[in-house]
Amino acid sequence: MTNPLLADWDTPFEIAPFDAISDEDFAPALEQALAAHEAEIAAIAGDEVEADFDNVIGALEAAGGALDKVLSVFFSVAGADSNPKREELQRAFSPKLARHFAAISANKALFQRIEAVWAKRESLGLSDEQARVLMLTRRGFLRSGAALEGAADARMKEIKARLAELGTAFTQNLLADEREWFMELSEDDLEGLPGFVVDAARAAGEEKGAGGPVVTLSRSLIVPFLQFSPRRDLRQKAFEAWGARGANGGETDNRAIAQETLELREERARLLGYDNFAEFKLETEMAGAPDAVRELLMAVWQPAKARAEADAAVLEEMMHGDGVNAQLEPWDWRYYAEKRRKEDHDLDEAALKPYLSLEAMIAASFACANRLFGLEFKPLDVALYHEDCRAWEVTRDGKHVAVFIGDYFARGSKRSGAWCSAMRAQAKFPKEQAPVVINVCNFAKGDPCLLSYDDARTLFHEFGHALHQMLSNVTYESVSGTSVARDFVELPSQLYEHWLEVPDVLREFAVHVDTGEAMPDDMLEKALGAANFDQGFQTVEFVASAVVDLEFHDGTAPGDVMAKQAEVLEEMGLPHAITMRHATPHFAHVFAGDGYSSGYYSYMWSEVMDADAFAAFEEAGGAFDEATARALEENILSTGGSVDAAELYKRFRGRLPGIEALLKGRGLVEV
Repeated sequence: MTNPLLADWDTPFEIAPFDAISDEDFAPALEQALAAHEAEIAAIAGDEVEADFDNVIGALEAAGGALDKVLSVFFSVAGADSNPKREELQRAFSPKLARHFAAISANKALFQRIEAVWAKRESLGLSDEQARVLMLTRRGFLRSGAALEGAADARMKEIKARLAELGTAFTQNLLADEREWFMELSEDDLEGLPGFVVDAARAAGEEKGAGGPVVTLSRSLIVPFLQFSPRRDLRQKAFEAWGARGANGGETDNRAIAQETLELREERARLLGYDNFAEFKLETEMAGAPDAVRELLMAVWQPAKARAEADAAVLEEMMHGDGVNAQLEPWDWRYYAEKRRKEDHDLDEAALKPYLSLEAMIAASFACANRLFGLEFKPLDVALYHEDCRAWEVTRDGKHVAVFIGDYFARGSKRSGAWCSAMRAQAKFPKEQAPVVINVCNFAKGDPCLLSYDDARTLFHEFGHALHQMLSNVTYESVSGTSVARDFVELPSQLYEHWLEVPDVLREFAVHVDTGEAMPDDMLEKALGAANFDQGFQTVEFVASAVVDLEFHDGTAPGDVMAKQAEVLEEMGLPHAITMRHATPHFAHVFAGDGYSSGYYSYMWSEVMDADAFAAFEEAGGAFDEATARALEENILSTGGSVDAAELYKRFRGRLPGIEALLKGRGLVEV
């Protein structure tokens, strides 16, 4: 019987047949797919025909189809719907995959054929995209250690395998801490909490089998609890548990994993001839070097810190007014900031949320995509990996463009955060394939599900990533969709957030979940007016994390990772009542894999561009200006990584942006 992961998928748009796939299918499917890929690589490397683009680079692009199918399904379910078996498989797969890909990048015969193509590239008549794919392929092999010999070559393979193990362990430890901890609430403990928080706490209690309401470490529940609970003792208990993820001692403690990860990354960089890991990592990004990142972060840090310190003084005074004669602590900030927001902007999030239902915000994100790019969304009735998931066919002018899957609700089997991934990326070679794109979020489940303004922004953010995948129009998968520089990949997502703040969008879609009435104009004005509220806090907690990430990697690996974190924050002068957005033991962006290592700054780097890019719409006459939308799609959303990121932005805007738009957008400078 053919393994369903390896069979031809006779499903609508060749979506994975989740109802036919069991956990027992993954391991044998992976073994067969790895063997098939190894044979394909051996054939390319051993080909005696003179090397050219088609039989080397094109062949590499076409290889690994079975492996892609297996891994796209496995990592989708492992991240969003884990269980003990899938966690066991992840631990087994990670070093195996690391060894597999390390062997490919260390294949000397294959690298020689790539070098042969590179040497005669000028005479091959390559298209611009082919030339780019060739350059990126060669660069990737060099940066993976293809030119290393002997002991250095062997050590590089060991490092890659060990880093894969560490990344998996870090992720699973964090998930375990988030899954296991919860704080039971009595009926008295619910006093002062708005209905949507009470409902979310009761739903979480049902999932945990607690027999009553609970607070979990899901951001969509713990943050509103910290905002609204008048019980300072409970806020402290919840906040300390949230901050202690990955640092509770025992088997799930991530501190030693982070330490070893930094040491191995430094060794990897030095083997490749770099002074440190940050120099290695940033070489291929728009920033180019650690000093450019540091300059950006410090330019933002000073005004943000000044704003945060001024805000802290106000919040502490409010706390003293409540009779709490103590220093403002991190578990106090959100509570008093929410009270201040209600006073300063007369905006009550509990009153706002009924206008921001999940269904309305999904509809709003789809409608904006329709007005900007002509996309239409039709629900699909297909089997998916969890009952919470939903799917839509995406079309334009009656033609199939993509399948979009939304997985929106928090649950114990899902890792924290929000993300977008492609189960299948767009490509035209070796055959035409339309993308299958997933947005995963962690909203508190309710009936109906009501979002905070930040939740709605997250939904738009991830859908911006999805559009980057859906609208991709390149030939080769390796440069498709979000396969771009790390500090460019957040541009489409952060740019799309701006459409949530377009008044006409809110007037149409921010309707009361019970009455269907549009959000009142005065509430709309308050919501938009409060959009930059507490930006000192939000900017400080982000920049603190980004600077710690950079300093971890820009130089010799620290002897004590937590001591280094404390040293960096002390030098920065982090305000007492603000913590890093992601402390080291739960900093999954940096330690669950290499994706954002030395790269957490990239959200802010992209924000410099997204503020400037939205200004292009405003200058052209409005958020839905057709010519600007067309230019955005043609120059950024459809091109993937087929052109250098800086060049793409200059094509769209005519120049690179400065930091002024970011500071203005965050309200950190006087306008």
